[in-house]
Amino acid sequence: MKFAIIGGTGLIGSQVVHNLNEAGHEAVPHSPSTGVDLLTGQGLDSALDGADVVVNLTNSPTFDDASPAFFRTSMDNLVAAAKKAGTGHFVILSIVGVDQVPELDYYRAKTLQEDILKESGVPYSIVRATQFMEFVDAVLSWTSDETAVRLPSTPIQPIAAADVAAAVSEVSAGKPLNGTLDVGGPDVYPLDELGRITLSAKGDTRPVTVDETAGMFSAVKGDVLTTKDGARIAETRYLDWLK
Repeated sequence: MKFAIIGGTGLIGSQVVHNLNEAGHEAVPHSPSTGVDLLTGQGLDSALDGADVVVNLTNSPTFDDASPAFFRTSMDNLVAAAKKAGTGHFVILSIVGVDQVPELDYYRAKTLQEDILKESGVPYSIVRATQFMEFVDAVLSWTSDETAVRLPSTPIQPIAAADVAAAVSEVSAGKPLNGTLDVGGPDVYPLDELGRITLSAKGDTRPVTVDETAGMFSAVKGDVLTTKDGARIAETRYLDWLK
């Protein structure tokens, strides 16, 4: 099959392109660097020409209140191009529990993206993943200084980007789910504990202080960002990934 991978040069997209091509498909990466602009629609018709499946792995350039507009415009343009091309399967990557945290602008924006796809009339699949292991360092940096790191105790279920890409690749090559698949890592940690494990592995002696008001994840109540029954659990453990 032929796949148009929008955002195909990023962390997940590049691995999805590799996985699908290794499996004998034709997966073509598209991004601004290849002349595709989701906000203007430039290059979309040619990118989707002949594609059996379109996989949208793009992200908003900001995580603030401008992100809903990005997903509204980009999805409207991409859905229109998919219909024009007769694409039979539209896949996006989202976040486990994204619709349970309306306090976060970015999570509301990703929920909007899901809703636009569900209402598009195009056969679709949504893969929702837990937090990427590759992003843990960034999360720690949001609420740290040279003396300490402040983190809430929010339950986090880290998953390796390679495992996310594998799930996206498999779903994309299959029949449309017309629904959602949740994927997550094998272990759940309170975020503060995850911080201590990460710092220790890097030889960083700064203490981690529990602060339920610190950072983006302070808006998350309970275990909504962890998988529930029916989810696919990846094999890579965070402690092994750190090594």
